[in-house]
Amino acid sequence: QVQLVESGGGLVQAGESLRLSCAASGSVFGINTMGWYRQAPGEQRELVATINSLGSTNYADSVKGRFTISRDNAKNTVYLQMNSLKPEDTAVYYCKFQRLVPNQRAYWGQGTQVTVSS
Repeated sequence: QVQLVESGGGLVQAGESLRLSCAASGSVFGINTMGWYRQAPGEQRELVATINSLGSTNYADSVKGRFTISRDNAKNTVYLQMNSLKPEDTAVYYCKFQRLVPNQRAYWGQGTQVTVSS
């Protein structure tokens, strides 16, 4: 029903930047939310940032001031600009899409690895 294609992960040094992209296709009409979650080895998946189709955003406290989420509704694409990366940001980053009106289940991308070396 909904397909998510992620890109932009990679290996960087502390203090550098990366930009993640996630394009959604399929049944992407209506009011929806898209966002990024991450999961480090041995840890639970946690919210990084979300943005709905009206532009409302939410950020985890750990990334406020460093990460910026944005979206292009015409392209159904969400971006995550990650600046001042830290080793603690190392994780697999997953894109999520969920239509809110009309309501439906959440869809997840395959994940993209972000590794920050010290």
